[in-house]
Amino acid sequence: MTNTATEIHSSTGVGETATPPATITFADFGLDPLIQKAVAEQGYNTPTPIQAQSIPHVLAGSDLMGAAQTGTGKTAAFVLPIIQRILRHASNSASPARHPIRALVLTPTRELAVQVAENAASYSKHTDLRTAVVYGGVDMKEQVAVLRNGVEILIATPGRLLDHIGSKVANLSQVELLVLDEADRMLDMGFLPDLQRIINLIPAQRQTLLFSATFSPEIKKLAQSYLRTPVTVEVARQNAAADTVKQVVHLVSSADKQRAIVRVLEARTRQGLSRQCIIFTNSRLGCARLSRALERDGIKAGAIHGDKSQGERTLTLDAFKSGAIEALVATDVAARGLDIPDMPCVINHELPYNAEDFIHRIGRTGRAGSKGDAIALVDDSEKRLLDDIEKLMKRKLDVKPLPDGPASSSRSASSAPAKMSDPFFYQPYEPGAAPQSSANAPKPEEKKAGIVPAKPAVGALLGGFKKK
Repeated sequence: MTNTATEIHSSTGVGETATPPATITFADFGLDPLIQKAVAEQGYNTPTPIQAQSIPHVLAGSDLMGAAQTGTGKTAAFVLPIIQRILRHASNSASPARHPIRALVLTPTRELAVQVAENAASYSKHTDLRTAVVYGGVDMKEQVAVLRNGVEILIATPGRLLDHIGSKVANLSQVELLVLDEADRMLDMGFLPDLQRIINLIPAQRQTLLFSATFSPEIKKLAQSYLRTPVTVEVARQNAAADTVKQVVHLVSSADKQRAIVRVLEARTRQGLSRQCIIFTNSRLGCARLSRALERDGIKAGAIHGDKSQGERTLTLDAFKSGAIEALVATDVAARGLDIPDMPCVINHELPYNAEDFIHRIGRTGRAGSKGDAIALVDDSEKRLLDDIEKLMKRKLDVKPLPDGPASSSRSASSAPAKMSDPFFYQPYEPGAAPQSSANAPKPEEKKAGIVPAKPAVGALLGGFKKK
């Protein structure tokens, strides 16, 4: 197996509306009419840069590493060509034996697994290909029933997939394509043992695709041990946030961080900006505590972390998307795979220990051409983490002061008016107007029975740009 890679780079900035040349459309890829029909029904015609550069190589059978910022359509960049490549196996037979697993997509989180499954179901709905998603935190019985009926495209988290393999419900002996989505996390040491066990069960003669927003040199070296003469596609500078994300750092003591969040949200409200935000913390306990504290301050908050059941996480996410919850306090379980169109703001209550996770966190805003704010609250103990983030991003982040006024207790925070001095929170991107909606925000699509949950936890990232 050789690690020689062909590298393809694009200077196109993520977030720009002028991506590939106007003459390039999804029809130019030679996709089957049934796939093109599904794409058109979603209202998309022009591929994003990662799609335009990746799809031809995947269709040609090449192994590939694709790097692009979050929210740029990476999911469709591998889902569409996978459907095309295995379409020859499509069968309307009721026999499970006619529907073995042909393509396997591994993801690090439940939310991302559901999102990918939504894409696969939407784009393959006019074909006889079957799609399933399996992840932990829920009863296995329904998943077992679906797998026993046979599926060609399986999206899974590693632990739950190994459960099904151990129960002899999932067989990977006929897998032709393997995808590692968010590959930097999938190849992290915490996932590596499970990943290796799964790969050992897949035929060596396969096509392997790795997609992520970030690829450190160490991860690249490790990843290429799984690929053969891979093509590397990079549509923008690696390890960077989208240009549509406006970032700022506030130096705040640990004790004052909760009060700082309240002031930020109050200030945004006064300027007519949305209070909706995702607030990231590092621990499950801290996540739960901060959510309760913000509720006492009059902010509609909810928490999502690894100790929550899948049902609880789904209810919380649905409430957040509907606006019943203003502040979603989360651990890194929400840093990847959570796609909420036009998310206006992300706040880092604590900096992540891994600098690359910072990019994934702030990638929840400024998605698919929309604009957003990313705010980091940094205390003295986190300055080393901030240095690591700036080194990874190859840029210094703007440091601005918080609004003037002494910090007060959480119970009185909402009642104490603050004198504001930081213009960042009070100036919309265009004077007198809030950030505009993304032109390519994904639409919900009907689900195939037994394939994906009736009420998925997150929306699908369909990618591409809507027709004008």
